Amino acid sequence: MLKPSDGERGMSKAVFLDRDGVIIRDTGYLGDPRGVLVLPGVPEALTLLRAAGWKLVVVTNQSGIARGFFSEEDHLKVRMRMEELLAAHGVGLDGYFHCPHGPWEQCSCRKPRPGMVFRARDELGIQLEGSFVVGDKMSDLELAWNVGIQGILVGTSVPEALDAGARGAMMRAQDLLHASKLILGG
Repeated sequence: MLKPSDGERGMSKAVFLDRDGVIIRDTGYLGDPRGVLVLPGVPEALTLLRAAGWKLVVVTNQSGIARGFFSEEDHLKVRMRMEELLAAHGVGLDGYFHCPHGPWEQCSCRKPRPGMVFRARDELGIQLEGSFVVGDKMSDLELAWNVGIQGILVGTSVPEALDAGARGAMMRAQDLLHASKLILGG
């Protein structure tokens, strides 16, 4: 089993998780906490990763804020509902970072740009080498490539074969539980 070790500066490895389509059902521009549904296997996956010493960090694009579909306050309510549902299963997150910008704004935090991961690294003491990004879109895989770490694409909409070429390795998983077992070497 791969277990993160504290580096020379006491840093831990992390699993950077997309929110919609990985942890909760992706309904498209979710701004209502009543729509939060934790996907099957997620609590077990997060529990396994946590027990093995991994930091759990959400990095999510939320352009619905910039598009005016919902407010920052609505987004916070959705986040709080997701965290409440996870806590009911005894699991919590180490960090949660979101990008409220639209793709037209060219900000440094919107995936696949590395801003959220670098901020999490600095604020949470994360060692990027050996960490993972788990997401359901190509922007998640591109984020992993952009920060030089392993990416895992989850879901049935992921193409069977992707040519990662020189950009880096890529793994596929059915869902977060399957991805957690890949991370843990099982």
